[in-house]
Amino acid sequence: MTEAEHQALMETFLAESEEGLLEMERALVGLEAHPDDDELLQAVFRTVHTLKGNAVNLGFPALAKLSHLLEDLLDRLREGERRLTSELASLLFQAVDALRELVPAAVAGHHQLSPRQVALKKRLARALREGAESDRPQAADVSVVSGGGLSGAPARGLRVSIEKLDRLLNLAGEIAVARGRLRAGVEALSGLDRESLLQALQDADRLHLELHELAMKVRMVPVGTVFLPHLRTVRDLALARGKRVRLEIEGAEAEVDTTLIENIRDPLAHMIRNAVDHGLEAPDERVARGKEPEGRLFLRARHQAGAILIEVEDDGRGLDQTALAERGRALGVVAEGQNPSPQEVARLIFEPGLSTAQRVTETSGRGVGMDVVRKNVEALRGSIGVESRQGEGTRFSIRLPLTVAIVDGFAVVVGGETYVIPLERVVECLELPPGCRAGAQGVLSLRGRPLPFLRLRDVFQGQGRRSSRESAVVVRYDGGHAGLAVDQLLGEVQTVIRPLGRLFRDLPGVAGGAVLGNGRVGLILDVPGLLRATLACGAMLVA
Repeated sequence: MTEAEHQALMETFLAESEEGLLEMERALVGLEAHPDDDELLQAVFRTVHTLKGNAVNLGFPALAKLSHLLEDLLDRLREGERRLTSELASLLFQAVDALRELVPAAVAGHHQLSPRQVALKKRLARALREGAESDRPQAADVSVVSGGGLSGAPARGLRVSIEKLDRLLNLAGEIAVARGRLRAGVEALSGLDRESLLQALQDADRLHLELHELAMKVRMVPVGTVFLPHLRTVRDLALARGKRVRLEIEGAEAEVDTTLIENIRDPLAHMIRNAVDHGLEAPDERVARGKEPEGRLFLRARHQAGAILIEVEDDGRGLDQTALAERGRALGVVAEGQNPSPQEVARLIFEPGLSTAQRVTETSGRGVGMDVVRKNVEALRGSIGVESRQGEGTRFSIRLPLTVAIVDGFAVVVGGETYVIPLERVVECLELPPGCRAGAQGVLSLRGRPLPFLRLRDVFQGQGRRSSRESAVVVRYDGGHAGLAVDQLLGEVQTVIRPLGRLFRDLPGVAGGAVLGNGRVGLILDVPGLLRATLACGAMLVA
């Protein structure tokens, strides 16, 4: 076997093992809630059996022995000689963690068990020797309800590297640029040649559109792949906090760009941990409040107007509006004497260092999680909102573009240069009144309400004569609206986002670059970052 073939084999083994272990975790969570479900038990057994076989064939002895021991214990469960208790389920989850560590270690050539893994192996052997009489059925603390997309046989597929997909999408973008230049040249011709060329160009347009759509679909994956790992997160946290949680997943089959999936994992983890740790009450507290002892946590996803909406909702205690407002005043975020609305108070949780948690745990309570969530979401050109009713629960809504590789934008001209504003941020356009022509920023009246605005010419030090007729693009920002003053409006465009390179990677207010239809390069604006860095609008935002 050549080095390249060996590398490809190891990559396949790593990918298949991670998929299998993820499926094993999902099945174990369901099996803990329904110990008599033979189908779930068979799914766990098949995963371990496949992993053991692969380990034997590839010459990974430590991985093979641990898998074999785990397989024997699962076989006792299949034969009815053991019952799945909460303690045994926790042991099986620890075995999943150990396998997840051993797989990459074996690929790297490390075949020795760590002391912790040796201790786990002894506990598995002891559990294998114990008889059924030691097992007492115990109700699970976590149950899972799937609204689709988490069960059934996986679709047939072929693994393709992200680099190849990126190159495919870049080629589609380059074809679009070349097509635009060709169209401009053809339209300048006259006579019969022009008509025949235009017909050929229309055929090329159709093929390019198909190529573009196919490139986008190839990059799309179900959002359930990012929901599944949190089954284990909820299960472990609920057990650690002595809570009962019913996790309901809806819309797991909704598809999004694979790059977006990778970047939304941490924000979701923050919100889910907060919901279980601080949002949902303990069973006795819920009963005292007239609720069911089992708390409910929802993970939802659905397509909405060319974007994907992801919601994390619980039916817990909700946000403490009074404590949030007081904490905001202590940090100087809320001015003394100001009485913010409930919506404004709820948005305070996204401020750095703001937390009303009564205790700090290893998972939450330090006031850093939700600030990180907002920054990560906005880095994906998305937005996040929160709704809460005290004593009834909290819902976080994340709205993201379906892809981070393509941007539907609104093109504007500032100082002779073209800039692209993400279309999901644009609310409306209007002419800038004559009284607002001076200064880098100011406030104009939008239907009787103040609208802070920022002049992009001054921000980017635009060259040339200022336009005699400026316009303002009203954009969504931080739960309200703000304006961007520009020289000229060009209209809607769709373009491929290109990274700016190391030198300009941290340029504030810029999300990337784009090659426009005329062959020139335009900058794609990061609206939240731009306004946060340059416009002190705060409470002046129009809701």
